[in-house]
Amino acid sequence: MLVAAGLTLAMSAEARTLDTAHGEIEVPESPERIVTLYEGALDTSLAVGIVPVGAVTTRGGDGVARYIEAHLEAHPTPVHPAIVGVVREINLEAVLAQRPDLILAAPQLSDDQYALLSRIAPTIVPPAQPLAADNWEAEARLFGEALGQADALEAAIAEVHARSAALAEALEAAELTGSANLIRWMPQGPMVMSEWLFTSGLIQAAGLAIGDAGLVRDGGVHSDPLSLENLSRLDGDWLFLATLNEEGQEALDAARNSPAFARLPAVQADRVIPVDGQLWTSATGPLAAQAILEELETALLP
Repeated sequence: MLVAAGLTLAMSAEARTLDTAHGEIEVPESPERIVTLYEGALDTSLAVGIVPVGAVTTRGGDGVARYIEAHLEAHPTPVHPAIVGVVREINLEAVLAQRPDLILAAPQLSDDQYALLSRIAPTIVPPAQPLAADNWEAEARLFGEALGQADALEAAIAEVHARSAALAEALEAAELTGSANLIRWMPQGPMVMSEWLFTSGLIQAAGLAIGDAGLVRDGGVHSDPLSLENLSRLDGDWLFLATLNEEGQEALDAARNSPAFARLPAVQADRVIPVDGQLWTSATGPLAAQAILEELETALLP
């Protein structure tokens, strides 16, 4: 097996020890070849100026998220990570081919996958936490430490907080407060996103109260797909509608013609804001936060 043939790449002479979901792990002092197996890790790496050599696809796509692609293309000499798998299926041979000296993974990484990946390179997995809107900060800080960029990461988080506060003040001054719902529209039906998600936290920090209308089970990321009739429980003043791909957009276009959709308070008040589901319902990290706050400001402020 190819993975077994080249396991345990050499670390630099100097190393640091980090506390992770799998105990204390030594990482190179200055890692140079990073593979990210989690969108939050990719975002954090780019936020501190490091382009990984490998990454997984975004949910609902065959490459990195559109906001990440835009960030990469904006660089004077664009460099793109090799795709080494999808969100739920990592290609171990593709990871090994990148000769990483550090792997950054999601809290949901299975023990079996960790056992294999950790033989390729030190693999950093954040401890799993109960669902909360600010989980991304602890994850990003661990990734920042692993990359040797803790100070740069802390500055990036501080910039997010400062921008959130400034936007909240601007919305209050413009008397644009109220409540909101966030929905991901899928071909099989709409799903209400939890009020404890990353994006939900940003919306709340900007001054809008966000809720899931009691449709999301405790600890759940989103509701089951809803019938159009059940949409009547969404009574937010604002409605953020996210689609991941063309199929979701087609389903949403069809739903707009239904009486149930037309009766929603946000629809009647013309306060429905279409957003990119790859960014608004899948991403985490400092760059994602800045992009969401930018779109919030553009959509809400006159």
